[in-house]
Amino acid sequence: MVATTEAVAGERSPSVARARILETAAALFYREGVRAVGVDLVVERSGVAKTSLYRHFTTKDDLVVAFLEQEDAEYWRDWDGVAEKAKGDPLAELEAHIRWIANHILKPTYRGCPFLNVATEFPDAAHPARAITTRHKLELHRRLAVLAKQAGIRKPAELADQLGLLFDGAYMNGHLTGKKGPVRSFVAAGIALLRLAQEQKK
Repeated sequence: MVATTEAVAGERSPSVARARILETAAALFYREGVRAVGVDLVVERSGVAKTSLYRHFTTKDDLVVAFLEQEDAEYWRDWDGVAEKAKGDPLAELEAHIRWIANHILKPTYRGCPFLNVATEFPDAAHPARAITTRHKLELHRRLAVLAKQAGIRKPAELADQLGLLFDGAYMNGHLTGKKGPVRSFVAAGIALLRLAQEQKK
């Protein structure tokens, strides 16, 4: 079998090949689910030789981990972008994050939270993919608690708990029922939690 132009180019540029493999796998994993996507499909869609794939990702689990690491980095990059616009006002920042998440969920390409999706597919807590999903959710809680504390909320960890649960509920329900479902109340519910927490600190 004659190698494709893309495969040959990928072999000559390892970093390009890796990026192509990861980009292809990430799109497939997010759209169709990790377990439903085999390595052969990633090879076919990326146009990179299977030997190249295994050179960069020894196992499929390694590819899944790279996908989640990339999602994690992108999520916090977007989070920091939102934070920058409300810099110096922690309550305004919390509300901005709620609105940002709502807008993300309503996008036509939204297929759920990648971390929750993967966690559902891999019930074993020792699986490396689960470690990343847990780390991501703990970091979300930490950031929410820091903002709540900066805003003078009396029980910042409690507010972080509530917002974290609200976020995850919106992530899942938004995927299942769309913009006409309960997710349409997400922003109002989030702001109500913020106002209630403000009242309790007085």
